[in-house]
Amino acid sequence: MIKKLLTTALIFTALGVSAQTVGKITDPVEWINPLMGTQSKPDLSNGNTYPAIAVPWGMNFWTPQTGKMGNGWAYQYDQDKIRGFKQTHQPSPWMNDYGQFAIMPVTGKLKFTEDDRASWFTHKAEIAKPYYYSVYLADANVTTEITPTERAAQFRFTFPKTDSAFVVVDALNKGSYIKIIPQERKIIGYTTKYARGPLPSNFKNYFVIYFDKAFTLTKTWSGNKLNNEDLELQSDHTGAVIGFKTTNGEKVNAKVASSFISFEQAEISLKRELANDAFDVTKAKAKAIWNKTLSRISVEGGTVDQTRTFYSSFYRTLFFPNKLYEIDANNKIVHWSPYNGKTLPGYMFAGTGFWDTFRALYPFLNLVYPSINKEMQEGLINDYKEGGWLPEWSSPGYANIMIGNNSASVVADAYIKGMRGYDIEKLWEALKHGANNEGPIDAVGRSGVKYYNELGYVPFDVKVNENAAKTLEYAYDDFAIYQLGKALGKPASEIDIYAKRSMNYKNLFDPASGLMRGKNADGTFQSPFSPFKWGGAFTEGNSWHYTWSVFQDVAGLAKLMGGSSKFVEKLDSVFSMPPVFDESAYGGVIHEIREMQIANMGQYAHGNQPIQHMIYLYNYGGAPWKAQYWVREAMNRLYKATPDGYCGDEDNGQTSAWYVFSAMGFYPVTPAVDQYVIGAPLFKKVTLNLENGKKVVINAPANSDGNRYIQTLKVNGVSYDKNWLSHSALQKGAVIDFGMSAIPNKTRGVSESAFPYSFSTAKK
Repeated sequence: MIKKLLTTALIFTALGVSAQTVGKITDPVEWINPLMGTQSKPDLSNGNTYPAIAVPWGMNFWTPQTGKMGNGWAYQYDQDKIRGFKQTHQPSPWMNDYGQFAIMPVTGKLKFTEDDRASWFTHKAEIAKPYYYSVYLADANVTTEITPTERAAQFRFTFPKTDSAFVVVDALNKGSYIKIIPQERKIIGYTTKYARGPLPSNFKNYFVIYFDKAFTLTKTWSGNKLNNEDLELQSDHTGAVIGFKTTNGEKVNAKVASSFISFEQAEISLKRELANDAFDVTKAKAKAIWNKTLSRISVEGGTVDQTRTFYSSFYRTLFFPNKLYEIDANNKIVHWSPYNGKTLPGYMFAGTGFWDTFRALYPFLNLVYPSINKEMQEGLINDYKEGGWLPEWSSPGYANIMIGNNSASVVADAYIKGMRGYDIEKLWEALKHGANNEGPIDAVGRSGVKYYNELGYVPFDVKVNENAAKTLEYAYDDFAIYQLGKALGKPASEIDIYAKRSMNYKNLFDPASGLMRGKNADGTFQSPFSPFKWGGAFTEGNSWHYTWSVFQDVAGLAKLMGGSSKFVEKLDSVFSMPPVFDESAYGGVIHEIREMQIANMGQYAHGNQPIQHMIYLYNYGGAPWKAQYWVREAMNRLYKATPDGYCGDEDNGQTSAWYVFSAMGFYPVTPAVDQYVIGAPLFKKVTLNLENGKKVVINAPANSDGNRYIQTLKVNGVSYDKNWLSHSALQKGAVIDFGMSAIPNKTRGVSESAFPYSFSTAKK
């Protein structure tokens, strides 16, 4: 009987924990799992992330490397060996890395090549936090710890008793240099390895490493051969090994910093950021930075899983683009230019693709962290001055990948959301230049712009790939340019052309299918047409995904489809259709297709960016309760703070920003417009601490798994019937009260007066 009672108590205890909600968070960084999304591989992405040990927007990140050096899949959760601890600037595995080098402890036999030095490890003996990483390397019997600053880091190695304790430094291949300076217990070197280019010929990542223990052994190496003569070496692939005698449990510390400018600048950063701090002091400072940064948003009243997922997603929004600038001996901000190779004054950032991040990541920064985006805007000015174009993918210079001219959105949204104090006229010049010219590579300026400007679309049959996707994105980008021009008071003679071109999406609408379709130069639609065909006229998606890419004029799209009820039916079809696909344009199933197929959400492909806003479009058709249902479904099904916690590529904070916005209860469907479209909040309470000192408090006390529908909505105590919230109103501070219910309210937000902004129905 006693045994039975104990068993029953344990069951109820377990049930209570699973239903438990989390109160006020005082230590948000501890809710983050940096391993979220790491259980990924090239043919199936659950995030394609690595555990980034760094401070927000830091110039340098650190990560354990399980893959071969040079493999973009740096850390895969299912692997069981670590090859080194790498300084990285990698935005994604598909972009790969630049300016990387690795450090690795070994014991016993002197092992320095990456295969030989690799050590077994287990996640059971691994601690991963944003500000601290620790792992036990079984083959070496060494625990390695890392803690970061913006441009430096500290390592702490706990060795066994041995006269053969070593630390290997790997400057990697494709041209590197290493020098050991025993009298200073120091190693310096540089790496020239990068994945995306070309870059100026003087590209180098200079690093300096200081140890707190004298060396008993010093050797350099090249390729797979030790060099017993020289302490300085330059070749295709260089490295160094230093050795010690250690007692059991002895801790050897290393301080490391790097610079894209010079060894001297790396030394300056090391002394400024680490000074005489012990490892635990740097760790405490890094943790404090994270908690201060994360304190801009606090959530209460969610489950443990929801709270972990929120903060783990939040963490991913705070990295890219990362700082490429440094602070010199005179406390001046300087950067090495990836465009001309010069060291110049001012800000520079790198490591983002606007095709992904214009949608939610940059609007998130404009709402929550406007100061850092002001720096980023100044960095864009320098991109243009030094390279002649705004980047669309920077890694660290112009990368020839993805489509669109979405720098227009990034620039326009920042200014319209209130950024000031930088040369917006130079950025206006840059936007017009990019919008009306083809660049030296496809991924800057506008590929196919001559056709687009003359015909109003990029034709299918003129050998310009992804033509329909480009047309739709250019039309939105033209709208963003028009919006900025209007905000700047530019004359109609200068900006009306962009207003006209923003309607070019209509040129690809096929009345027969009710979808967007590639069109030939003679005005006929391309044939045969399958709306399930990925690629071809579209980019990493099909017509069902890209048809909704009319951010600027959803009302106009709904009108083309036959009005609100037909529009809502079309939206419903995305979820009700089977996840069939035609991969023939790619010659095989790309991972984005597979991720849609297995998600059991029909044609909805949240794992890639083009359709991520689509759920919110129900608000434009008079069925906001359907947006509320599907937003919660997407959050519940597709995100979790686990190694397989994403449903596709996380992509530089964009997919995470979708979750963070959606959990707060709204989303920026149309950047460059002063509105957020309402979904439904996830938590009972969210407090947004704005940079200007104001607070936005979002209350939904009846929220629960069953109560996902908005019955009532009040803003500052007054009933509110719109399907959108104003950015400028939020900036003044607000209290937003959601009355949540298990039953949808089909009378609220159904009239056109409640619909969010559309260009064709807005007052001009």
